Amino acid sequence: MKITREEVEHVANLARLELHPDEIERITAQLDTILRYAAKLDELDTGNVSPTPHAPGMGNVFREDEVKASLDREKALVNSCCQNGESFVVPRIIT
Repeated sequence: MKITREEVEHVANLARLELHPDEIERITAQLDTILRYAAKLDELDTGNVSPTPHAPGMGNVFREDEVKASLDREKALVNSCCQNGESFVVPRIIT
């Protein structure tokens, strides 16, 4: 196993999580599966592969900025329960 029950209990304790014994067993098995799968990546020969910050061929995926009409103030405020005719009224959070 890549991870033990004791390690899961230790991490749960650090995270202040209360886990039942059946949860500990289930989580231990799930984490072991994940860690074993990730360990398969160590078997790959990546010596001739140059590091890339993102997938190659990816360009700017943002749309062009376009000026559009904004929502009319009256339409924006029509369904608000708390408004003063010009803006939404919200509780004060800074004292």
